[in-house]
Amino acid sequence: MTPHPRSSLARVRSALTRTRIRAGFGIVVLLSTVVVAAAASDGLSTASKEAVPEAPPTENHTVVTESGRTGTITAYAPSGEVRYYNNSRTKYFDVDPVEGDPLTVEYTATDTIHTEGANCGAPPCARNVIERVDLETGDVEVVYERFDHKEAAAEWHDADRIDERHVLVADIVADLVFIVDTETEIIEWLWDAQSEFPLESGHSFPNDWTHINDVEYIEDGRMAGRIMVSLRNQDRVVFLDREEGLLEGWTLGGENDANVLYEQHNPDFIPESRGGPAVLVADSENGQIEEFQREDGEWNRSWLWEDERIQWPRDADRLPNGNTLITDTHGNRVMAVNESGDIVWEVESTLPYEAERLEAGAESESGQSARELGLESRTVTEDAGGTGGFGIDPFAFLGGIVESILPHRIYNALIFVAPVWIGKTAAAAIAVGLLSGLTWAGLEIRWKLRDAGIWFRFPVSRERK
Repeated sequence: MTPHPRSSLARVRSALTRTRIRAGFGIVVLLSTVVVAAAASDGLSTASKEAVPEAPPTENHTVVTESGRTGTITAYAPSGEVRYYNNSRTKYFDVDPVEGDPLTVEYTATDTIHTEGANCGAPPCARNVIERVDLETGDVEVVYERFDHKEAAAEWHDADRIDERHVLVADIVADLVFIVDTETEIIEWLWDAQSEFPLESGHSFPNDWTHINDVEYIEDGRMAGRIMVSLRNQDRVVFLDREEGLLEGWTLGGENDANVLYEQHNPDFIPESRGGPAVLVADSENGQIEEFQREDGEWNRSWLWEDERIQWPRDADRLPNGNTLITDTHGNRVMAVNESGDIVWEVESTLPYEAERLEAGAESESGQSARELGLESRTVTEDAGGTGGFGIDPFAFLGGIVESILPHRIYNALIFVAPVWIGKTAAAAIAVGLLSGLTWAGLEIRWKLRDAGIWFRFPVSRERK
């Protein structure tokens, strides 16, 4: 029997339509693959000393720590060359120059223990250390260490030296702040967050309840002798008196008040003698560097800095020359911005945690407040530039949409576990490629079934005869 002409024509049209659809999906998948391959080939790595990029020249030594997939501590000479590099610990966190010897630094680090033994009954566990290294000789000295029963949320992200024997420690796993005599290893003072905060606050207890990630012993001004503490998961920076405990009227931020702070890192206190009281802080989940000035018994925002690239910053130090040294973790860089808010120095880093300019002293101890310097805020709206000669980058555009839809904590968590080369553009390309590939596969299955005479109709209906 001769096929009907219209039936043959319909089959030809169907075949042409399928060919066009296949070509379209093929082009999209190919473009996505090219974008991802280019991102992977250009991916930054600091897993070895040879892979670490050189920094631009500057007047002082700069030290950068990393606590991501590869833990590293890197010291740059003023020329920009790598002067010291170590990746023997699993993670590196806070780093400070030793007073009177800026080329010796003290830092906190963590080793993950994966094997069962006397120091770890149920792996993984953590070994937290405070170490001191001479950057000229490379000699390393363990100042104090402790083993903890688990690895997740069990690191010491910060320690602050009080004097030659005593160190103030932020203890995440136990939700404590303590002062230890490093010679006797006796804990002489501690503050338990449970003494002031209900267990309903922060994250679920006991799993990373407060995430105390920073401590600072204040040496100058009317707050001298007090202790500043960052409770990341309570979105608060609090002040402690060693006799009285929490100084309620001085607390900066509030529970789930993301308009002030959202899971902040590394606040620095600036005393009255340098234009304070003020607190310079990395407002991490908000993707901003902020400063708050104490005025009439309240904290008021006095400065804010952000650009299009900044993503989960975790440190900011005010330098003596008025610049601000910023550690942008998911922006994969450490940079200095001047008083006008312009980036004047920048070095790439995979997942940096903290940076220090050694000759400038620890953190912001020699810097002035934003109000004293007359700093003007810089926001994304003011900083936004063009899209380049080819107009809008579709993958970057889609990546921006994904970032705006996902909650900050989820988006940053995904970036943290993903390869470092996966930025907004690569992530969007992967998503588009996978979605296109799955859709294409679904269509091919549908076409095969139809060609075999198998049809599915939704909703299912019964044809009346």
